[in-house]
Amino acid sequence: MHLFVNDLTVIDFSYLDVNRGVVGESWIVDVALIGNLNEQNMVLDFGVVKSQIKRIIDREFDHKLHIAEDSAALIEKEIKGDNLDILYKMASLDLIHMSAPPSAYCFLQAEKVDIETVLPLIRATVMRHMPENVKDIQITLRAEEIPQEYYHYSHGLKKHDGNCQRIVHGHRSKVTVMENGETSRDWQQYWQRRWKDIYIASEEDLDSTLLQQFSEQYHIAQDNYLAFSYTASQGDFRLVGPKNCIDLIDRDTTVECLAEFMLEVMTAQSPESEFKVMAYEGVSKGAIAQNTLNTPSF
Repeated sequence: MHLFVNDLTVIDFSYLDVNRGVVGESWIVDVALIGNLNEQNMVLDFGVVKSQIKRIIDREFDHKLHIAEDSAALIEKEIKGDNLDILYKMASLDLIHMSAPPSAYCFLQAEKVDIETVLPLIRATVMRHMPENVKDIQITLRAEEIPQEYYHYSHGLKKHDGNCQRIVHGHRSKVTVMENGETSRDWQQYWQRRWKDIYIASEEDLDSTLLQQFSEQYHIAQDNYLAFSYTASQGDFRLVGPKNCIDLIDRDTTVECLAEFMLEVMTAQSPESEFKVMAYEGVSKGAIAQNTLNTPSF
């Protein structure tokens, strides 16, 4: 007997890629349980599937930085106090350094991060918690079908009480821009290009001391990198990365602030236009910002 639940959850996360750098991603999760009927004549109660299995997947895989541990690009991995530090070298020879509590990472025994390498780990993790009558579980990971412009971005929200505070987690998000009541493909393409495989950072998190220490330790040019740090309820977070992979903005990077930022950029370039931007954060959620007669409304 098969029991299935589609759209069980969405895994919003980031991963390291030797060519693309830090990549934000969102995968929709479908599950099917295979087993015998229990004393309730069910394979498993839908409520249990929607709560327990979703909770396991969210806890172990969501809002984390996924790293392929067998990749030659991962050149350092070391516990330092309460944090786990990693150093990653891209094909361009640019370095990415992150220091965070171990819970902010998901390591895969693979050479790269993709659906094929993540699936077996999710399946094995969930199966450990299943009752005896559940003999197998089938999991499908899929990206949202987006017939328009979208971008991959990563960020961290230090003021967030939950897992969004982790300094590198991300999303694959579509963007809709209306200019004077019409869809603007030009502006949608602009944001798609600007935020392709990008880390969006807040100016207030810049850490010049960390940057100097990192440049001295690894003999890199400070002018080519940016460093960030903050302390949140889960611990201390630090990140160093190449400037060409970072968009530095003058505010927090919540989706509300990103929608506001996008509106301000477009209004500054086209002050006579009325804009409405729908900035998504992953799948089926986001924020809207719009102006009327050049007066922003959020």
